[in-house]
Amino acid sequence: MKNVTFRKLQSLLAIETHRKIVDAAKALGLTAPAITLQLKQLEEDAGVTLFERTPHGMFPTEAGKVFLEAAKEIDERLQRLDDDINAFRRVKRGHITVGAVSTVKYFAAPLFAAFSKEYPDVHLELIIDRRDETIARLKDRAVDIALLGRPPRDISVRAAVFGEHSLVIVSAPGHALAGKRDITKAEIANEHFLHRGKGSGTRTFFERFLKDIPGRLDGPSTEMETVEAIKQAVMADLGIAFLSMQSVAAEVQAGQLAVLDVMGLPIRRQWFAISRSDRAVTPVMAAFQAFLATRGETFLPSFSDPAKVPA
Repeated sequence: MKNVTFRKLQSLLAIETHRKIVDAAKALGLTAPAITLQLKQLEEDAGVTLFERTPHGMFPTEAGKVFLEAAKEIDERLQRLDDDINAFRRVKRGHITVGAVSTVKYFAAPLFAAFSKEYPDVHLELIIDRRDETIARLKDRAVDIALLGRPPRDISVRAAVFGEHSLVIVSAPGHALAGKRDITKAEIANEHFLHRGKGSGTRTFFERFLKDIPGRLDGPSTEMETVEAIKQAVMADLGIAFLSMQSVAAEVQAGQLAVLDVMGLPIRRQWFAISRSDRAVTPVMAAFQAFLATRGETFLPSFSDPAKVPA
């Protein structure tokens, strides 16, 4: 494979993205014959077909996927090299992709705006999704850093705490349990719960909290897609919910939701900035992690004692 060049691998990446030689050529500022020749040279050198030609476009073969994986790894390494060289030049520019669970959206805007103000030439991309999907992106190297409520156990990572959050149970202000003190698990277990689907962090902690109540996990409940949908349903008194205090802070302050005084709650948790331990920390990643460590907590909405917020 001595004739493989990064320019040829870039052509493969462009073909994968655009599916057509002519479109790949336009994207790279080359001619279609030049792209065709590079692909032909790679296939001849490797002795295998790298793309299937179909009426609907070009699609990588299994061998082609191996080439593409190598091309992406080389591209990533060159991007890190660019960041490293820029750091030596004292140029604060680069790119970082951050993955985060859904609760992060309740404080993401001011936090990322402040970081962008401090590093105006850094392009920051935020992808918010379920916990499982965020961890999958971290595994696939699709994100540089993940913001999670707890580190994953099936991948080696670096994890740095940048703040705390609390898990509470909320209801409509007029709910029968609102304002009652020292509510037991047994009492709360009789209620209709509204919650996220399997794989969400709050769902996992909800199940852990009530696992010692026989049959409760099979009790009355409604699964909803988003936290916003859950909050609207709770405000309509259609049930109660186990959520992060940071996701309901605005509604509690406005008197639209009440935090129930349940024994054993709130559950105090931490926010972690997580990156893979097997990849180099770029200067931009280091800058973002340092920003979270020194200023991250100031952007987290919280109450000193969420269990005592008046209904």
